[in-house]
Amino acid sequence: MTGATGLVGQGVLREVLADPRVTRVGVLGRRGTGNDDPRVEDLQVERFDALDGVAGRLAPWDACFYCAGAPPLGTPEAEYRHVTVALTLQVARVFAERNPGGRFLYVSGAHANPGSRLMPLRVKGEAEAALRSLPITTVMLRPGGIQPAHGERSPHAWMRPLYALGAPLMGLGVRLLPGVVTSTAAVGRAMLVLAAMADAPAVVENDGINRLAAAARD
Repeated sequence: MTGATGLVGQGVLREVLADPRVTRVGVLGRRGTGNDDPRVEDLQVERFDALDGVAGRLAPWDACFYCAGAPPLGTPEAEYRHVTVALTLQVARVFAERNPGGRFLYVSGAHANPGSRLMPLRVKGEAEAALRSLPITTVMLRPGGIQPAHGERSPHAWMRPLYALGAPLMGLGVRLLPGVVTSTAAVGRAMLVLAAMADAPAVVENDGINRLAAAARD
């Protein structure tokens, strides 16, 4: 998986490690997770477009949970596109080459559309389109608002007050607006279900994420 130190990735990793079926987790990132679970293997790289140093450890894996990304607010379009499209595609290509029978699950965003007038939605849509062109099974998860379920913190200090202020509303939204708001825990559980599903859907919207997570919990 990628993005394990980000807000969403922290929650996904927590759910992954809570699943007894998971025997091994490779975490690709620029810094180690500090997680002492013996199943966790840190795959540290300086950049996602320079993977030669860990190439021999990028197989075999059943699935890639891609949770990395740049914040849509405050990130210039060129940088946002580089992180969201170019780097994501680079990791996906390497994963596909080494794990042709694997599955690539990408945390996109609600209303992602390459024809959108809104830059983040347009770029996310471009990333989805690029991933679909690869010779591997891909699943796009499109969450809306994401509530930190277990105290996960954004690695971006300026975003933490926003999450703190919005926490009560997001908690209410998870219960009352399942088509709009989800949680880090729900995203993680849904990804696990989708990774094991025989015929996974190509796109899973916010309400679908919540339904899959609820079914997994039951």
